[in-house]
Amino acid sequence: VQLQASGGGLVQPGGSLTLSCAASRSIFRLNGGGWYRQAPGKERELVAGIHSDGSTKYADSVKGRFSISKDNAKNMVYLQMNSLKPEDTAVYYCNTYPASKYWGQGTLVTVSS
Repeated sequence: VQLQASGGGLVQPGGSLTLSCAASRSIFRLNGGGWYRQAPGKERELVAGIHSDGSTKYADSVKGRFSISKDNAKNMVYLQMNSLKPEDTAVYYCNTYPASKYWGQGTLVTVSS
């Protein structure tokens, strides 16, 4: 399976971005979807996950600011990020939730003034 994350970029603190993830086949319907990130010098961490039933889980650091959603028909998972902070700077990856061994290239999000 191929996973392609997109939508990253440079944004000022307090700004917003929406990330999109396209899967090459239908994996999010049964497996759920997740967004993960890896900042320089740090391990990859879960940012947000959405189960097959639509229930969600968020890292404490992004609760109330980020929102995950998915479109099973389009094999897509999205991450709406609001009130971005410099500490949100990282490469963001999508995968199933829990994560499988298939990782795409990720998309870089830089929050800086």
